Amino acid sequence: MAYKAEYIWIDGTEPTAKLRSKTKILEDGADLPIWGFDGSSTNQAPGDKSDCVLQPVFSCPDPIRGGDNVLVMCEVLTIDMQPHPSNTRAACAAVAEEFASQEPIFGIEQEYTFFKDGRPLGFPTGGFPAPQGGYYCGVGADEVFGRDIVEAHLDACIEAGLHISGINAEVMPGQWEFQIGPVAAPQVADELWVARWLLYRIAEAFEVAATLDPKPVKGDWNGAGAHTNFSTNAMRENYDAIIAACESLGKRVDEHIAGYGAEIEHRLTGLHETAPWSEYNYGVSDRGASVRIPWQVKEDGKGYIEDRRPNANCDPYVTTRLIIETCCSALAE
Repeated sequence: MAYKAEYIWIDGTEPTAKLRSKTKILEDGADLPIWGFDGSSTNQAPGDKSDCVLQPVFSCPDPIRGGDNVLVMCEVLTIDMQPHPSNTRAACAAVAEEFASQEPIFGIEQEYTFFKDGRPLGFPTGGFPAPQGGYYCGVGADEVFGRDIVEAHLDACIEAGLHISGINAEVMPGQWEFQIGPVAAPQVADELWVARWLLYRIAEAFEVAATLDPKPVKGDWNGAGAHTNFSTNAMRENYDAIIAACESLGKRVDEHIAGYGAEIEHRLTGLHETAPWSEYNYGVSDRGASVRIPWQVKEDGKGYIEDRRPNANCDPYVTTRLIIETCCSALAE
């Protein structure tokens, strides 16, 4: 009996790539083959040399179609089987392998915002709701909007076998968060991209759009981030490694900011639980810092750090690669 494989990939749209997908029908028991697509329609090839290759790298059960059907995250290759210029996973995988002995792991907090009819879900027509704050982890029809979509997405991620570890309503109406991890790179990024695809796909059925815009509403409203929690085996054993990791991140600020998502300066203003994008600092229990050391980590003398700078629209392959390169290189010295 045949089954359906939904091939998912990241396109070449700039400055923020989009997800694309299409369905392949395979015979029962058949392995997932490489496949092709028209790169001229995804900003990945010119029309006269349009073929690009999809290389499966991660698969999981398809919770929407059910049965034996699967979701397949793919890398994009050129026709000579080399990583396409838009392929950020290959570099992430190489760096993760280089520093595998340090056992780096991640937990990524993906914030996002629901939009309906051109405004955030829960915003009144032609106006604004009450100021932010009361909506965070709220309950009740006057504070929470889109919970039915969020619960459907959570169930789908669990059924898919993703390492989803929680959800919560955020500080603005229609704004939510889910967390993927703890898990190593590049798998944490594979799973986050699949979870994003499931979010878009499920919200589509409710005729609602989900956006990763880092500043979905201008003014006195929080932006949307992808706070990235990180540790190595040394950090999970002693506090000196925690401080060394924090210090190392301060030495490559421009490179990290450039790789943490488009329009990051609109979100990292120094207000709304952020540090300014052009500055770097770290502190214990400080949500206004670039990097936060949780208070329990300070108490225990070991654990992890939270890089609060990545945007909601960041590429998690790039984010995790940068953090591994920076922190693991320093910890290896």
